[in-house]
Amino acid sequence: MKLLHITPYYAPAYAFGGVTRAVEGLARALAARGHAVTVITTDAHSQTQRSPAPPDETRDGVRVIRVPNRSLSLRGRLNLSTPTAFGRAVADWAAWADAVHLHEFRTVENWLALREIPPSTPIILSPHGTLSTDAGRGNAKRLWDVLLSAQIARRISLVVGLTESERADAESIWKAQGWGKARFTSIPNGVNWAEFEAFAPGDPLKAAYWMKTQFCARFDVSPDAPLALYLGRLHPRKGIDVLARAFSLADVPGARLALVGPDDGAVRRVRPLLDERAIVTGYLEGALRGGALAAASVFALPALGGEGLSMAALEALAAGVPVLLSPACHLSEVEAAGAGQIIPSDPERLAEALRAALTRSPAERVRMGAAGRALVERRFTWERVAAAYEGVYDQPS
Repeated sequence: MKLLHITPYYAPAYAFGGVTRAVEGLARALAARGHAVTVITTDAHSQTQRSPAPPDETRDGVRVIRVPNRSLSLRGRLNLSTPTAFGRAVADWAAWADAVHLHEFRTVENWLALREIPPSTPIILSPHGTLSTDAGRGNAKRLWDVLLSAQIARRISLVVGLTESERADAESIWKAQGWGKARFTSIPNGVNWAEFEAFAPGDPLKAAYWMKTQFCARFDVSPDAPLALYLGRLHPRKGIDVLARAFSLADVPGARLALVGPDDGAVRRVRPLLDERAIVTGYLEGALRGGALAAASVFALPALGGEGLSMAALEALAAGVPVLLSPACHLSEVEAAGAGQIIPSDPERLAEALRAALTRSPAERVRMGAAGRALVERRFTWERVAAAYEGVYDQPS
């Protein structure tokens, strides 16, 4: 099939979080399965930078077209794209596509693209956890709904939630708003299993190197100290302050906390809660990201809401790291699999769970890590996700 994906940001714009990784992972997997895949996106690399990638390139078998934003300041201050030539770029590809896949819902890119897509072309939407107006710029979302959402929603053939919960929420919103007769299903995110298949969970050399470079250069820290890891955008709704308070309350001798990821408004709030046992690294990629996962005793994400299905949590499981997740992460399977716990986003409850996780025996950590890896390989690889999407592309209406 010929598949056209529309997204505000695409690799290597990883500073925008899990959606970038999700769209890249799906596009690459579809291309690997023999589909012709084109992505039309903007030149946003971060809130303040334009992409260093070419405006037109083939990346891992995927054709990527990047349209310049007129204003980076609007992107930085309001998270608002200004790709004035976006519609023209879509018009060049819309007639070519057998199906168009929109990523996120309330975007300027969708509004510009839909005016160029032929009425007969099926349109699939992946909201990526952004539909609710209760989390993340709720007032702006409600205004967008009043002005533009109905025009976009009525063109959509199929809405794909990341979880059954998101699917049900989407269906409820469509009915309440009178947005037409879209179909609804759920397909999860995935990971590139090839990147993790040979990953050595808890690799002592990689873990010790990471701890030495990140901590020991600053403090007198043992390179094999137990480590609680958060990985992802540092946004208030991720529960970063809850994690910081819980780590302090747990007070495990020798333990360390690493907050890894680009700041998205949480660092100023959380720094007063941190002491010399904690570090904020900023965004890490490649070997440094892998080192953080190898060094981690536990991955914690006490998200408060609007999470969708966390890419970082799936990566931690694939790397063999036991997890502590809030119910908002929508990964209840980890408890049944024996790969982690679901804990309310409450400092005292999370502190108790962190204390247990950071003092867990190496053998128990290995057992839980193996269970997490098996869960991901069984359910959450991009190969499996792409195969599921092939079914909805073939029968979107």
